[in-house]
Amino acid sequence: MTAAPRPEGIRHPWPEPPPEGEAVKVAEGVLWMRLPLPMRLDHVNAYALADADGWTIVDTGFDTKRTREIWRRLLSGPLAGAPVARVLATHQHPDHIGLAGWFVEEHGAELLTSRTAWLFARMLALDVQDRATPQQIDFWRRAGMEEARLEQRAAERPWNTADVVHPLPLGYRRLRDGQTLRLGGRDWRVVTGEGHAAEHLTLWSDSDDLVIGGDQLLPGISPNLGVYPTEPGADPVGDWLDSCARMAARAEPRHLVLPGHKLPFTGLPQRLVQLAENHESALRRLAEALAVAPRTAVQCFDLLFGRRIGDGEYGLALVEAVAHLNALEARGLAWPAGTDAQGGVLWRA
Repeated sequence: MTAAPRPEGIRHPWPEPPPEGEAVKVAEGVLWMRLPLPMRLDHVNAYALADADGWTIVDTGFDTKRTREIWRRLLSGPLAGAPVARVLATHQHPDHIGLAGWFVEEHGAELLTSRTAWLFARMLALDVQDRATPQQIDFWRRAGMEEARLEQRAAERPWNTADVVHPLPLGYRRLRDGQTLRLGGRDWRVVTGEGHAAEHLTLWSDSDDLVIGGDQLLPGISPNLGVYPTEPGADPVGDWLDSCARMAARAEPRHLVLPGHKLPFTGLPQRLVQLAENHESALRRLAEALAVAPRTAVQCFDLLFGRRIGDGEYGLALVEAVAHLNALEARGLAWPAGTDAQGGVLWRA
């Protein structure tokens, strides 16, 4: 995720997040909590919506011993020992769905998510690899990964979704775009987004100003838009820009957005403009440079991110660079023009 300047008009009603194991009331019957992540983006937000039959938990964090212990403190403390009736995952990424199966198994909760999120999460959790597959290695090579790094990755155990995701249940309740959902004493309109995650759920309250944004609507950072070996020809940047345009037609300054990371905010129309422009400007920079000389995806890091990419960020940078090249190709502005000596695809505009 790339840092970006805050546009004028964005406001954060709460300047600080809740301490670990505690919660902040952000609206009637709605609590905001924060869970740790062992990475550069070191947290994920979770929310609890109160109903007569218990809580609905929105997003869960990784399945780790530490996160489970935090949830036990939250359940006995701010959530006052009331049952967890439902767990809603905004999308399939492990920091959002990692403990959904645990809530189902240990607390009898019902899982709510989109069909694509459930399919992706369940498939990835079952797909455990001890070594990178030939398809992964070929994808990395074609993206321009350096030979030494490629050899290292081929020899080591890759990160697996199952490392931080509790086994997901066989059954779930599907949420779909345009549906009305009753939760937390409110009627919510389900609006799905694309680009960061397929069929990503956002919830827009018909009763007040609340919007549950997940990673589709974030302040201050832009979600990673990546292409992976599972679908190397995907255009998540194009999908993202289409989603921003659709949500901009619905967004109002009054909306209080409850995001998956960072702080709740108002000023959603301005933020959607910035989220779109962040990627449009990256595409312009990329097209201008590729018109001068061809590059692999890895050789585009400096154009896209403007800073040194460390080992911990390399994988996300690579998939996002491929995504922007695919977006230029979808617009007819760039195309593959041969390979370098290591087999990396060279792109030209």
